[in-house]
Amino acid sequence: MMKKRGNPFLLVLFPFVCFLPACQTVSSVISAGAQVAGSAGIIDQNTANAITQTAEAGARAAEEITPEQEYFIGRAVGAHILTNYKIYTAGPALLAYLNRICNAIVINSPRPEIYNGYHVMILDSTEINAFATSGGHIFITRGLLACAGSEDALAGVIAHEIAHIQLQHSIKAIKTSRITQALLITGASAAGAASGYNVQELTDVFNESVGEIVTTMVNNGYSQNQEFDADATALSLMSAAGYDPNALIEMLKELERNQSGSSGGFGKTHPTPARRIHDAEKLVIKYRTPDTRSFRQVRYKNTK
Repeated sequence: MMKKRGNPFLLVLFPFVCFLPACQTVSSVISAGAQVAGSAGIIDQNTANAITQTAEAGARAAEEITPEQEYFIGRAVGAHILTNYKIYTAGPALLAYLNRICNAIVINSPRPEIYNGYHVMILDSTEINAFATSGGHIFITRGLLACAGSEDALAGVIAHEIAHIQLQHSIKAIKTSRITQALLITGASAAGAASGYNVQELTDVFNESVGEIVTTMVNNGYSQNQEFDADATALSLMSAAGYDPNALIEMLKELERNQSGSSGGFGKTHPTPARRIHDAEKLVIKYRTPDTRSFRQVRYKNTK
């Protein structure tokens, strides 16, 4: 009778217990109690192990990701990107210029300081694309840079990627994965305990979830809603730094012309430029930022 009560208890109670505040403490108590019960013969050892693994999975799903972890997760994503792209090293002045634009945007943003700062890197590819990973890593291809007709247009590209970082889109995806995998393991662990499966094999799915998210981010990009949110935030970031938000729309129109019929690059990882232009045009009217692009055009041409 005790064994029959154990599994429904595991399935129903633990998904709720493990997402309470101070979850790590709760999970430790649950794990210790399960092992004591298993040793005492109150429940069988498979069920005790299932309870322990479930509690640990739930705790990991609920834990906060620190700025340091955010940075190193982003570095891991960046390393993955650099297995497919080479770094462009022939234009140090252009790289320094892009990082100055980035600094001008972030210093006027709601989140100017993060662990190890924000950094832009140029990818040596004619593909039109850009990536942002957690912790301040921004990658922009030469192909995308070639589409920009002004410093403000470049600022629009960089502001969009900064927005992804400041809105923590990649971290939110990882947290969602952790919670999903924890719940899956909760059910699977109970099933494993009932049928004698090795519970550790089930938890391997959870431990690999971050790696799966890294691959998803690079291959599939962020969700469409996240892309639209990044555009909306980019308009605000540009205005706060003194850049004309309309330049983002002009950049999107240029991407629309260059991406016609293409399924790679931005076309693979972003919503259509037409849809983004439509949404951005509705938002940009609330900004009254003076158009001072002419003052920056000389340095833009000199750096290009």
